[in-house]
Amino acid sequence: MKRSPVFFVIALFLLPVVLLAVSGAGVPQTLAQELTPAERAELQKQYDQLQVEIAAQQKIVTETQAKKNTLKGNVTQLDAQIKAAQAQIAAKTVTIKQLGSEIASKNKTITTLANRIEAGKESLAGMLRQESQLDDSSLAEIAFANEDISSFFADVDAFVSIKREMQALFSDIKVTKAQTQAEREALAKKQNATQDAKYAVETTKQQIAVKEAEQQQLLAITTNQEAQYQEVLAAKQAKAAAIRAALFPLRDTGAIPFGDAVVYAKTAAAKTGVRAAMILAILSQESALGTNVGNCLVTDLTTGDGKGKNTGTPFSGVMKAPRDTVPFARITAALGKDWRTTPVSCPQPGGYGGAMGPTQFIPSTWELFEGRIEAALGVPATNPWNAEHAIMATALYLQDVGAAGGTYTAEQNAACRYYSGGACSGGAISAYGASVVAKAAKYQQDIDFLADNS
Repeated sequence: MKRSPVFFVIALFLLPVVLLAVSGAGVPQTLAQELTPAERAELQKQYDQLQVEIAAQQKIVTETQAKKNTLKGNVTQLDAQIKAAQAQIAAKTVTIKQLGSEIASKNKTITTLANRIEAGKESLAGMLRQESQLDDSSLAEIAFANEDISSFFADVDAFVSIKREMQALFSDIKVTKAQTQAEREALAKKQNATQDAKYAVETTKQQIAVKEAEQQQLLAITTNQEAQYQEVLAAKQAKAAAIRAALFPLRDTGAIPFGDAVVYAKTAAAKTGVRAAMILAILSQESALGTNVGNCLVTDLTTGDGKGKNTGTPFSGVMKAPRDTVPFARITAALGKDWRTTPVSCPQPGGYGGAMGPTQFIPSTWELFEGRIEAALGVPATNPWNAEHAIMATALYLQDVGAAGGTYTAEQNAACRYYSGGACSGGAISAYGASVVAKAAKYQQDIDFLADNS
């Protein structure tokens, strides 16, 4: 019996899918390779052993805290810190290998799904052509074209089912596209996790180098030279005191001692899960921007217009009215400030200014955070120019934009969102994020030094 071309079209769709499932054709070659179940099990075993080693070294670090101002105590503590850091690097290396295998698997799946979509599109095109032929032909023409009546009815049945087959293809392509998107999103997360792990390895290597240098200095001092050790200890304590006393700049607010800033930031970190160093880095970056772009004063609450604080240059749209001018008037009045003499940020091309204090929140945004700041600090009212309040506000905002957890990519994208409202996307936005992450690394070193020498 003569078969309708529709059956060949369906076969063309199914064949590539079967071949892909069997042979894995079309999979790109990548540096990472999928691991066998045995290899995955071995890696997991290594990872678990490393976690036990890290815990053991951390226990030694904790136990030697009370003895750290003695030569033996400090050497023991440094040795444990170095070994714990080395074990952490080894654990991260295992994680990177595991992620590499998962990335290779995701790439393979995405390629398979993409090929399935293309095969479906080709089949759909064939069906559309076949349907067009049916539309252009009458049943009589189809009947005369067949050799016998049974062939005629067989072809009519095939053509009647073509729309049903097309609908099934549409549905399959739609589902496959959704699967592909889910796989791509999962792949992006794995890639970010790999980048985070590599950054953690490099950071930990730097920490080990510092600890090893300090350890070598102490090992050069014998137990008969305790006086010499006390000189080293005194020098470290003097450095710690200098770090604490150094002024931490805050935009539109008087600088405060770095030690106070660390205390406020640690309190905020405990409430939000955002690293203290990250909080300080954002505030430092905003202070630097304040030096570069200057400040403005609002001169008209009705229009939001104003002028340069130092130059007197007129500016339109210093603050958006009434969205920000109304809460700005309320906030300043509650604090006994004159809104006419209270500096805010100047407008930038294509937007408004009006941001207040170290956090650089616009008044309407500060209003959204007032209740959360009051609850976190246990205060009855908030002040955008108060250092402790500003630091808590920054931490809460960073928590909202994904900085909690402290991974490299999460913090970098959170910094970009703090600056622009969106994730890092190149240009000035990404430069801002990179600068914040670099500052956070420096502040983390100072915070760690203070913790070790308190």
